[in-house]
Amino acid sequence: MLDSGKSGFGKGLIKAPIGSREAQIIEIVLSHGWDYMRRLLSGSKTDEPELPPPAVLRNVLIDLGPVYVKLGQLLSTRPDILPPPYIEALSSLQTNVPPVRWSEVEVVIRQELRQPIEEIFTYISPEPVAAGSMAQVHKATLTDGSEIALKVQRPGIEILVERDVALIKKVAKLVAGTDVGKSYDVLGLAEEFSSALYAELDFTQEASYTERFRDNLGKSKWFDPKRLVVPKINHNLTTKKLLALEWLEGLPLLSASIQGTEYNGSANAERQAITTLVFRAFFQQYLGDGLFHADPHPGNLFYLRDGRVAILDCGMMGFLDPRMRSALTELLLAIVSADAQRCTQLTLQLAEPTQPVDLAHLEADYRQLLRRYYNLSLSQLNTSEALYEVLQAARRNHLCWPGNIGLFAKSLANLEGVGRQFYPAVNVLEEVRPLMSDIFQEQLFGTNPRQDVLRTAVEFRNLSLESPRQFAFLLNRLSNETLQLNIKIRGLDALRRSINDAANRRSFSTVLGALIIGAAILSAGAPTAQVHWLSDALFIAASLLGLWLIISILTSGRFK
Repeated sequence: MLDSGKSGFGKGLIKAPIGSREAQIIEIVLSHGWDYMRRLLSGSKTDEPELPPPAVLRNVLIDLGPVYVKLGQLLSTRPDILPPPYIEALSSLQTNVPPVRWSEVEVVIRQELRQPIEEIFTYISPEPVAAGSMAQVHKATLTDGSEIALKVQRPGIEILVERDVALIKKVAKLVAGTDVGKSYDVLGLAEEFSSALYAELDFTQEASYTERFRDNLGKSKWFDPKRLVVPKINHNLTTKKLLALEWLEGLPLLSASIQGTEYNGSANAERQAITTLVFRAFFQQYLGDGLFHADPHPGNLFYLRDGRVAILDCGMMGFLDPRMRSALTELLLAIVSADAQRCTQLTLQLAEPTQPVDLAHLEADYRQLLRRYYNLSLSQLNTSEALYEVLQAARRNHLCWPGNIGLFAKSLANLEGVGRQFYPAVNVLEEVRPLMSDIFQEQLFGTNPRQDVLRTAVEFRNLSLESPRQFAFLLNRLSNETLQLNIKIRGLDALRRSINDAANRRSFSTVLGALIIGAAILSAGAPTAQVHWLSDALFIAASLLGLWLIISILTSGRFK
């Protein structure tokens, strides 16, 4: 085995003392001119959080090392949080990661396998075929002659993850007290990132997802499963730090020559067939299976030598439960039909409010943005772009989307982007139209109607048995006058304070008027100088109090 390549980025950070990491981060952000983060990390007083320009943020994350590259990759899956320019800039972090040199990778392989690698492999290429922020892939040949792709975890990555995740959580706590921190639930985002990162350190979990994903796509009534490939897992060589997959010979879909011809703008039957195959496979994942590939960028879609299409790298997967799948199906149709009212209703089903939501304002925002798509034909409609705007509009109206909705939107955007590059005449909705009626039928009747009917019957039976008891309990509480209703009306406290303020001011005005009238009576019939002095004092006091009352009304902003 030859030593090829240089050490991966972040290697120096492993050797550095833990206490110096904060200084390294501050030095990096200062070198890129991110002044807000400098103030935050140094403990200085900060204003509301502010992001640097997209390109600067991307470069900062690259220089900070693999953990922050992964953070950028995960943030690129949240179009509900970041605007499109940031999503586009962070998406480029998926590729061009410098590899770790072979001598370090070989140590990891020998430590993970139970026997000498010379007894397992006849050859392992020292040059990686792909390098990511958490691992890199080498081509290897087993002693039986079969070829595999060996995914190896970056040496020392656990130390970096533990250290940098702790710092990220610390920064999240500092930002959590701001308005932006509360609106975006930065503590929740930090926990979500931490969980996702630690999950990626266990390749046995990725192997499990890959097998399940392969089984799901191995059967379908909407496309030919024989034309779609998900690599098999070699479980004998897979550990927490090693993932052994079937080697598939081919090229990335966008750089492959399809049947010896290049797309020249005219209708190409093979390209159209492949596009239909890929789109139907992914929409089956989104709306049918619930387990979907969250990162279908060009490097993960391969055109094989035998004409099949392969979907690679199940390291980032998303999950949608039946309720979410049903709501997302309707949401996509509501966007296409520019139905702002239905978009509002479905948003409230899927998203959680971070503060009181003005439904009329939300619907007006939807109506304004969907109006731009109303007169477009289906071939002109960019579905993922419209979905991005719906997510952003909800965020502006204080609604927080679940993370898996952001993953779905990013996956759909990547898929649509690859599709339009591969076959520019693609029409997303036309490609998946045959699926929609079946999906609605399945959502209406279920996959097992008999089982669903029996379950509903059981629920009705339980309800019929419990209802008399609950009704008797309610009547007993009413007859004993012990029934209490807990009703919470949003905004009632503010109304109560406003009424109390108005009542206090009216009472104060009445007392003030009485003082003025009393002073006038004393002044008119005052026989002595002392009484004159008392009436003048009352006039002065009443004038000062009256002036204070007028100023308080004007400065309150409620003077009308």
